[in-house]
Amino acid sequence: MSKSPKFIVVAGTSAGGIRAVEELVMQLTPGMDAAFFVVLHLSRKGIGEFLFQRLQKSTSLICKVANDGEAIEKGVIYLARPDNHLLVSQGRVIVGRGARENGWRPSINNLFRSAAASYNSRVIAIILTGMLDDGATGMRSVKRCGGTCIVQDPNEADYPDMPLSVLNTMEVDHVVSLSKMGALLFDIMDNTDDIIQTIVPADVQSEALIDERVSTRIDDISQFEKISVNCPDCGGGLYVTQKEPPTHYRCHVGHSYSERELLIRVSEVMENTFWTSLRMMEERRTILMNLHKKDLERGYLKTSERHLRLAKEMEVHIENLKRILFTATEVD
Repeated sequence: MSKSPKFIVVAGTSAGGIRAVEELVMQLTPGMDAAFFVVLHLSRKGIGEFLFQRLQKSTSLICKVANDGEAIEKGVIYLARPDNHLLVSQGRVIVGRGARENGWRPSINNLFRSAAASYNSRVIAIILTGMLDDGATGMRSVKRCGGTCIVQDPNEADYPDMPLSVLNTMEVDHVVSLSKMGALLFDIMDNTDDIIQTIVPADVQSEALIDERVSTRIDDISQFEKISVNCPDCGGGLYVTQKEPPTHYRCHVGHSYSERELLIRVSEVMENTFWTSLRMMEERRTILMNLHKKDLERGYLKTSERHLRLAKEMEVHIENLKRILFTATEVD
C-alpha cells in the first residue's frame, strides 16, 4: 500500500497559533489521504519540541518535527523546526536555514510556494490567526497553481491580520470557522476524484527553486525586474518576484518581503540609523567640549573658541535630529 499522500495540506499561523493549530489537528482523521505541514511563527528555540508534544496528545495521527530529506507520508503532521524553513519538493521534506522572509524563519510563504510548485492542484492551503501578512504571497502561489485556499474566519480569529491580508488581496475558496475546518477538509478530499494537474507559472517555479538554495546565485534572481530600493537587511538590490497583489520582493542572497513588510523593515533600519547617528553626534559634542575646556585651561583661546563653536553647532544638529525621531509617524 502506497504511503504517498494524494493531498498536501499546508497551514500557517502566528499570534494565537498554538491554540488554533491544536484545535485543527484534533479534527484530522486517519482516513484523510493527506500529509500535513504546519509553520508556526512562535517556533523559537525549544518551542518545536513543546509544540510536538502538545499536538501529539490531540491527534491519533503521527505528529513529528520535520527532518531534512525524509520522505513525505500520508497521515503524518510535519512541524517546522525552530528557526528553520520548512519546504516540500517531489516527495521529500526540505529543512534549511535560508534567508528570512518577511523577517521570519520559518516562513509560511516559503512552505506554501514550495508546495504549489511541486504539487499544484493537490495542495490545500490554510491561513489561521496571526499578525501582519506572511502567507498572503504564498497563498497567491497556491491559487495560481490550481490549489485550494482556505482562510479562518477573521471575525473569530484571535489576531485577524493574516486572514484579512489574504482576503484583501485575492479571492479564496473557503472562509470558515476553525471548528468546521476538519469537516471541510474531509469533504474536499472525499469529493475530489480526478485531480487535474496544472501548469506551474514560471515565476512561482523560479522562486521555489531559489527558496531551496541556502545561497542564491545572481543569475537566479536577475531574471526579475530590479527596483530602486535596496534590501534593508543586506543592502543588495531588490527584485520584484511577484507583481500581482500582494507584491513580493527578493534580494540576491534570499531576503524577501511583502510590500508592507518592506516598508516596516526600511522604517526600522532608518530609525536605527538615526539613533546611531544621534549617539555619535552626542559623543562628538562631548569630545569638542572636552577639547574646549582643556585648551581654555592652557590658554589656547583661539582653538578653545573654535571647539566651543563646533560643539554648539553640533548641539543644533542634535536637537533637529531629536525632533525628527520624537515626531516620526508610526508605520501602520
